Amino acid sequence: MAEVKPEEIVTHPPMDQLQGFEYCIDSNPSWGEAISLGFQNYILALGAAVMIPTLLVPLMGGSDDDKVRVVQTLLFVTGINTLLQTLFGTRLPTIVGGSYAFVVPIISIIHDSSLTRITDDHERFLQTMRAIQGALIVSSCIQIVLGYSQLWSIFSRFFSPLGMVPVVSLVGFGLFDRGFPVVGRCVEIGVPMLILFIAASQYLKHLHVRRLPVLERFSLLLTITIIWVYAHLLTVGGAYKHRPERTQINCRTDRADLISSAPWIKIPYPLQWGAPTFDAGHSFGMMAAVLVSMIESTGAYNAAARLASATPPPAYVLSRGIGWQGIGVLLDGLFGTATGSTVSVENVGLLGSTRVGSRRVIQISAGFMIFFSILGKFGALFASIPFTIFAAVYCVLFGIVAAVGLSLLQFTNMNSMRNLFITGVSIFLGLSIPQYFFRYTASARHGPAHTKAEWFNDYINTIFSSPPTVALIVAVFLDNTLDFKDTAGDRGMPWWARFRKFKGDGRNEEFYTLPFNLNRFFPPR
Repeated sequence: MAEVKPEEIVTHPPMDQLQGFEYCIDSNPSWGEAISLGFQNYILALGAAVMIPTLLVPLMGGSDDDKVRVVQTLLFVTGINTLLQTLFGTRLPTIVGGSYAFVVPIISIIHDSSLTRITDDHERFLQTMRAIQGALIVSSCIQIVLGYSQLWSIFSRFFSPLGMVPVVSLVGFGLFDRGFPVVGRCVEIGVPMLILFIAASQYLKHLHVRRLPVLERFSLLLTITIIWVYAHLLTVGGAYKHRPERTQINCRTDRADLISSAPWIKIPYPLQWGAPTFDAGHSFGMMAAVLVSMIESTGAYNAAARLASATPPPAYVLSRGIGWQGIGVLLDGLFGTATGSTVSVENVGLLGSTRVGSRRVIQISAGFMIFFSILGKFGALFASIPFTIFAAVYCVLFGIVAAVGLSLLQFTNMNSMRNLFITGVSIFLGLSIPQYFFRYTASARHGPAHTKAEWFNDYINTIFSSPPTVALIVAVFLDNTLDFKDTAGDRGMPWWARFRKFKGDGRNEEFYTLPFNLNRFFPPR
């Protein structure tokens, strides 16, 4: 075997920003392209906006009309929260939408004995919704205080590139159960969608039309349209007439309950379900979900920064974003979205797939959310896309986000046994512990924490059901206690330190300065 000459050895030095992005956070495509990309992000955000109410509203006793109103409300508030976050929060191109992290405490509220005793379904739905609203409003105060007081910024001083690797990676890897396991529920739609999306976005990405890489930019929109039409042909052709109900739910496109129940025009408004009710136990349980959403969003913000060719968000900016996210949870409680808010991981992954990290594109997407949530019939039409199609796309987009987390390893010394131990153990436990909680809950119909104190049960079951949260607890603890003296270089701290303060790097002002000259009134730290 020929010996490799020293000059032939290729090295890849660490890079602050990802390369190859035509549009980064503060550069914008043409208006036509930006509007099309914004609509594509809106379509992708529909997955969670439809699935969360579809899961929760029937358990609350709600009808199809109630489910449609909740979907519309969730989309409307998602649009508002996204605009607030991109304008005044982190200013990263992230969509702030419905979160699955709130499902555990919300289901606990739904099963509260005081609510299950209500015999009338519609009345039970209203009372349950008001209880959820009250819990969201109270718990949002925790996030607002941690964000605007800069306490989250202080806590982030314990973070390092090594500690962030498991957190950011498991923001993607931790959602594996919403990928191929859902695709498998309707393989005749899901598998073709997965293959077609990979082929269009990767193998055919160099195909240009008038110098525009159409398939790379709009592969999601084009492939969803093709598979949606294909699924509709299967539906009208009677392919699912005699199939099990679960298959029909995951494969059919004629969701008449959504389209027929949706009003033509309906503007969501605060307290539309009535005055919120407040219960200390419900609120304590919901606080755990708020903490989980903060940790998951911290990982997603770091991933979005790299995929938008920006520098890592300074601690001050990160804390500012967490504060605005708390305002978002408060709006969720006031409007009644049936869940809280967090950063949409799939939309972060789409930044990498399209190689467009423009902030303006996400703001246009927020406009589509508000517009179509008011025009109910049109929004319901797009919401009839089978969730299996979205799950196929998630297999790619969640993987991109996970890989961004792994890319932070380039700033650390991975020839160090200490670093290998921390990375491996935190990633493994971040996947293994939540899987244990999930399987236990599925078999026993309640979480491993099952005491008479419901708020304590919700707290433990919610915290340890989140892979990024478990990974952060393990990684940050080990990284700051295990041989931490004289290991700053191995942990990547010399690179990380200059991004911890707003003025530590000259590029931060370009990426994260508030608009309308607001930095004069709110000077960054």
